[in-house]
Amino acid sequence: MHHLRTTVTRLRPLTASQTAQSLSQDRLVAVKGGSRTFKPTRRLNTSVAAEPFLNGTSSNYVEEMYYAWLENPKNVHKSWDIFFCNANAGAPPGSAYQSPPPINGTSQGLASVQALVRAQPNVEKLVGDHLAVQTLIRAYQVRGHHIAKLDPLDISCVDFDDAPCTVGFQNVGFYGLAECDLDKVFRLPTTTFIGGNESALPLREIIRRLEMAYCQHIGVEFMFINDLEQCQWIRQKFETPGIMQFTLEERRTLLARMIRSTRFEEFLQRKWSSEKRFGLEGCESLIPALKTIIDKSSQSGVESVIMGMSHRGRLNVLANVIRKELEQIFCQFDSKLEAADEGSGDVKYHLGMYHRRMNRVSDKYITLSLMANPSHLEAVDPVVQGKTKAEQFYCGDTEGKRVMSILIHGDAAFAGQGIVYETFHLSDLPSYTTHGTIHVVVNNQIGFTTDPRMARSSPYPTDVARVVNAPIFHVNADDPEAVMYVCNIAAEWRNTFHKDVVVDLVCYRRNGHNEMDEPMFTQPLMYKQIKKQKGVLQKFAEKLITEGVMTAQEYEEEITRYDKICEEAYNRSKDEKILHIKHWLDSPWPGFFTLEGQPKSMSCPSTGINKDDLSHIGNIAASVPVEDFTIHGGLSRILKGRANMVSQRVCDWALGEYMAFGSLLKEGIHIRLSGQDVERGTFSHRHHVLHDQNVDKRVCIPMNYISPDQAPYTVCNSSLSEYGVLGFELGFAMASPNALVLWEAQFGDFHNTAQCIIDQFISSGQAKWVRQNGIVLLLPHGMEGMGPEHSSARPERFLQMCNDDPDVFPKLSEDFAMRQLYDCNWIVVNCSTPANYFHVLRRQILQPFRKPLIVFTPKSLLRHPEAKSSFEEMLPGTHFRRVIPDDSPAAVSPEKVKRVIFCTGKIYYELTRERKNRGMDDTIAIVRIEQLSPFPFDLLKAETDRYINADLVWCQEEHKNQGYYDYVKPRIRTTINRTRPVWYAGREPAAAPATGNKQTHLMELQRLLDTAFNLEAFSGKF
Repeated sequence: MHHLRTTVTRLRPLTASQTAQSLSQDRLVAVKGGSRTFKPTRRLNTSVAAEPFLNGTSSNYVEEMYYAWLENPKNVHKSWDIFFCNANAGAPPGSAYQSPPPINGTSQGLASVQALVRAQPNVEKLVGDHLAVQTLIRAYQVRGHHIAKLDPLDISCVDFDDAPCTVGFQNVGFYGLAECDLDKVFRLPTTTFIGGNESALPLREIIRRLEMAYCQHIGVEFMFINDLEQCQWIRQKFETPGIMQFTLEERRTLLARMIRSTRFEEFLQRKWSSEKRFGLEGCESLIPALKTIIDKSSQSGVESVIMGMSHRGRLNVLANVIRKELEQIFCQFDSKLEAADEGSGDVKYHLGMYHRRMNRVSDKYITLSLMANPSHLEAVDPVVQGKTKAEQFYCGDTEGKRVMSILIHGDAAFAGQGIVYETFHLSDLPSYTTHGTIHVVVNNQIGFTTDPRMARSSPYPTDVARVVNAPIFHVNADDPEAVMYVCNIAAEWRNTFHKDVVVDLVCYRRNGHNEMDEPMFTQPLMYKQIKKQKGVLQKFAEKLITEGVMTAQEYEEEITRYDKICEEAYNRSKDEKILHIKHWLDSPWPGFFTLEGQPKSMSCPSTGINKDDLSHIGNIAASVPVEDFTIHGGLSRILKGRANMVSQRVCDWALGEYMAFGSLLKEGIHIRLSGQDVERGTFSHRHHVLHDQNVDKRVCIPMNYISPDQAPYTVCNSSLSEYGVLGFELGFAMASPNALVLWEAQFGDFHNTAQCIIDQFISSGQAKWVRQNGIVLLLPHGMEGMGPEHSSARPERFLQMCNDDPDVFPKLSEDFAMRQLYDCNWIVVNCSTPANYFHVLRRQILQPFRKPLIVFTPKSLLRHPEAKSSFEEMLPGTHFRRVIPDDSPAAVSPEKVKRVIFCTGKIYYELTRERKNRGMDDTIAIVRIEQLSPFPFDLLKAETDRYINADLVWCQEEHKNQGYYDYVKPRIRTTINRTRPVWYAGREPAAAPATGNKQTHLMELQRLLDTAFNLEAFSGKF
């Protein structure tokens, strides 16, 4: 867009074969199961053969036969079918007719029939003309948007092709029609509604109506949709003559909304001209667009709308759509405002909001939620979808009729951010669908300083939506009535078909990327044009005044009225001295906290359960609670093994997880486990979904048979996405604190493609937005010789983002452990026993607040013979053990212990085996730190005080620059007041997380074990 140009886009012509194919598509859909059936306008004797009528028959009758054939070839005699098929395929005049196979053993000679046909070439000309008109109509339906007047600046760089123009009155010759045919009347096909109540129109009028339907300020992309009913629905909405009509009251309301949208930005500009606000100038019609969608949806029964958007226009949406108090917005611009709440807070154009209000159009209450979002633009998309799904789930809205989502995108981000594609592909998956999302693209035709020619390879930024067959409505944002109409249609589409739809608001950005930016540096010609551009409010007001919808005085009074509202709110905002972030919550949890937003207590009950429940849940885990259900032979052995463990009152990792889930379900806590292959488990250990070996799609989920009044258990394999699915589950967890929502990575390493969600929402979400979240991340981790992409969940990254101070020993108190959890930003654990895993999952729900939980789950320990727990460790009175002390002979005489090895996770079992092999059980103690963050200073102090004469060693299987060492070393030193060194035993620093060579892996393991148990390994001054 460095230069101004008006691109004359063209409709590409169809070849003869393409014509035949395209004209057959709609007919074939009807034949093969389309839901709409078309019938001839009058009853025909369709059993009559073509031959007698080709000589001298009336053109009207042939036309009727032709339309009957278009509806269904079986409607006509076989000879007519052959004739029309040949004519449709471009057979030369006189050769389209062929004699059908003889029925009674006799047939006339083909030559005599062809002679009759050659004598009547006007029949084939008639058919050819009608085919040409249909081709023309279809061309407008397919490509009319190419020449629609979509760009307010008239400088669009959307370039489709350089083909010559093939539409319009002057180009009818391209289709085999002559100028004299313009006034000829043609019968309209059933795949168009331009005729209204008329079945035939002159060609001139056909073209005029097509231009009005598809080539004005609205461009429609929909012909790629395979469903005939959906295509016909869209055609009817745009082709029916005079359908885009509004009442006087609707137009006045639209102008009032445009005034609010425009004057809000102008007010902010006057008061805070040097502040960033990412205003909406150039796309002021977004506000009436969103309000129209909400109004229409509310009339259709929607009670809750969850929205996500980036920063441009957010303050305007908060003010004029969500209806946030203006003084609360204005006070955000006060640099002297003090923060009263915990956390860092965030800039004003990232904050969210939750509000329930009356919708004046539908006279129904509606809840609106705008999700807080960082500058990572589209990152909020799956979060919104997850929260929407959760609200639908909790209110029993299985069809999406009560809860819906709206996503507002930028054009550059919509085309450039892969998360948009990942989110679209969740739209129709059973466990992820929200039954249709309305996407609104604020198409600035620029991304910061990058024009579309450098930003995408597709003509439109919205082309990614075609992967799910979502209709795309492009609209000139400088035509508010066209915007309003399109948004009404989008809301109706979503309510009718419960599928995604895209509204592309083609607009411009009047200022730079923000109000302090200079866009002329990079887009001089574009911004010269923008400076000349009359504002959309001014243009629309002049139009309505000219048409007598309102007077100039009424218009000025409406402006004055809203300006007064803003000024009064501004004066009230001066009284605000304290910023309360909790007033900006997008997902409140009524009743969970006190009125002041604090936990109702600072204690957590025992996370153990009674032995009868353990046995009952274990027996369910070992059974198939459905009759006549055939399971795999290998699974039979697994279930038998579970039954044996239950009888022995022990459990492995999978059974410990089963106990935690089953007990919470029994207590009424909904559980949702999602991720790649979670139903079976990546390592074939879980098997929460059983598949009948003889009946396709017949499954059994034993976890849902624990108790008659239990909460439902949702376990669902996800698409092969981490970013999108983790964002979705995070959003699901936002909706309610009374649910355990878990996302499991296929391997812990793979969380790195979801890093944006982890960084922006999970680790810092509470600090920025005072929004607690109890999501659990299960990350398989452990050096097993499986290579650098299947070994490390990168614990160092999670630990680096923990907010506890390594250099300060905290003040100990009675509720120290719980207070630590409340103050931390997330909890990081690496459990070494099934019982501890059981407890930490239950603690996640039983504690009086919610924090994200990161669990480094095992791989080899899933079946390790020593990694089992007794039922005794899970009975009432037991808790999660943050630190597990040594229970070997060394613990009997701690003063004789020469070395204490601190570790976490799987390496413990390798250390104990090595200690036993070396006969050092009484000289070396091994202490497991199960909860790494918040760091258990109190319990570590007890252990270091106990082994006062011992060396302190941190041992890990990860490389020195990775894993836990850099996190735990300064905290252990703080615990011991830096009186002793903390040595390291583990792999040397490396760039990759692990070696890909099995032999090298074993050598490295043996080397670190040798170091850990060599009492002479560490020497020198501390």
